[in-house]
Amino acid sequence: MKAGISFFLPLSLLFLSCPSPLPAATARSGFVMTVLGARGGMLDGNLSAYMVRPAGDDRAVLCDAGTATAGLVAADRAGALDDIALPPGTGLTRPGYVLTHTIRAYLISHAHLDHVAGLVVASPDDSAKPIYALPATLHDMSEHLFNWRIWPNFGDAGQAPTLGKYHYRALVPGRTEPLPGTAMTVTAWPLSHGGIESTAFLIAANGASVLYLGDTGPDTVEGGHRLDDLWRAVGPLVRAHRLKAIVIEASYDDTRPDRLLFGHMTPAWVADTLQDLARRAGGPSPLRGLTVLISHVKASLAEGPAPQEAIRRDLVRDAARDGLQDVRFVIAEQGLRLNLD
Repeated sequence: MKAGISFFLPLSLLFLSCPSPLPAATARSGFVMTVLGARGGMLDGNLSAYMVRPAGDDRAVLCDAGTATAGLVAADRAGALDDIALPPGTGLTRPGYVLTHTIRAYLISHAHLDHVAGLVVASPDDSAKPIYALPATLHDMSEHLFNWRIWPNFGDAGQAPTLGKYHYRALVPGRTEPLPGTAMTVTAWPLSHGGIESTAFLIAANGASVLYLGDTGPDTVEGGHRLDDLWRAVGPLVRAHRLKAIVIEASYDDTRPDRLLFGHMTPAWVADTLQDLARRAGGPSPLRGLTVLISHVKASLAEGPAPQEAIRRDLVRDAARDGLQDVRFVIAEQGLRLNLD
C-alpha cells in the first residue's frame, strides 16, 4: 500500500473512537457518524443508513434509511452507540431509544428500497419526525410506499387517511434549511442516478460540515453536470478545511464497464470526481486529510474475496495515480463509528 493513502477497518475505529458521554448541549466543531447500513443492493439488514450528529450532541439525523432497527441493533452490539446517554426509566433498549429519541429527522436521497426499507418497516414503532427530501423523492414515498397498498400511510400527505407520524419537508436545491430539534442545518443538491433524481446533503453545525451523497453516476456517463455543480458549491468549504468528510458511493470495482453502471460509481470514477473537487477547491492540498467514506458497495454471492476488498485495492491504485495519496479513504462497514474533528 502506498504511503499516505489511509484505510481504516471498523474494529480499530470502534476501539479508538469511544469517548466518554458528553452532554447534548456541548458545542464542539466536528461530527460523529455511525454506519447503520453500509451495503447497496441485496444485503437486507445492512443497507444504506448513516447517522450524523454534532460532536458532543446526541441529537442526530439519519441519512437514508435502507436499514434502521437492524442497523441500530448491530451498532449497539459493536459498542458504537455507547456514548449516547440512555436516561433511566425510558423502558427502552438503547437501539429503541436512539430510534425514537436520538434520531430527530430523516434525510432521504431517493426512494429506492435499499434507501428507505428500514424507515418503512420501523414506522409503526417509530416516533413522529420529519422526512426531508427533494420534492420528487417525497412524491415517490407518498404515492408508492406510504399509500395503504404497500404500507399504511404514516405520512401527512397522499392517500387518505393520513396518519401524520412523518411530516414531509420539501427541500429547495441550494437553499439552507434548519433541522428543528437539532443544532444542524441541511442544504440539498440534486444528483443523477441512472435516469432518476438522487440527492446530496450538506449537513452543517458549529462552523463544520459533512457531505452525504446518495447514489450517483459520474457526470460523463450520466450526461450532465450535477457533480460539478456540487463541487463548485462546496469547494470553498474544502479550501477552508471546514468540510470534515464526504460520503460517496463506489458500488462496483473498476472492472465494471460504464454501460453497466446504472447510475453508480467505481473507484476510478470516485478518484476522477475528487480530482474535479480539488480543482474547484484550488488544488490537491485542501483535500489532504479529508475523510472520504466509501458507501453502497454492492454485496455479492460469488465465491472469492468480498467486493469491498477489490474496491479497496482499486482505490489505492487510483488515488496514487491521480495524486490523492493524502485523502483518508474509509470503506463503510455496519457498526463503524467515525469521529470527524
